[in-house]
Amino acid sequence: MLKSQAFFNPLDGDAMQGLHLIADLYHCDCDPAVLLDRNVLETRCVNFCKEAGLTPLGAYFYQFTHDDGEKAGVTGTVVLAESHVAIHTWPETNAVTLDVYVCNFSRDNSDRARAVYQHLIDLLQPGEMIEKDVMRGELPTSV
Repeated sequence: MLKSQAFFNPLDGDAMQGLHLIADLYHCDCDPAVLLDRNVLETRCVNFCKEAGLTPLGAYFYQFTHDDGEKAGVTGTVVLAESHVAIHTWPETNAVTLDVYVCNFSRDNSDRARAVYQHLIDLLQPGEMIEKDVMRGELPTSV
């Protein structure tokens, strides 16, 4: 039988429920180093995850460069025991795409995901943004 529920209950056997926070950020008014420097962005992302009570397992951030060697942008992921944070910067347009996804298998991590997400929004200071909150792994209600 198919069912839908607001939060995962491990005793019910529905193992995939999670929260995916997605944002496209425009006109970011942050310190340019946040958009340009891999080390700066990686450190902030990992620290925000730890401060929120999530468990970073590893991180990979890539530094893009222009032909002349100047820093050009960053793409990175923090892999969490609870899932991941992914971020991509376009300093030439002050834009960022952001994904924070957590599963809620052994506990509800939604508030932790929202804390990381909000710290990153506060850091990046977008002038405009498009946001989506997606509940993942919910089965459709049977007819």
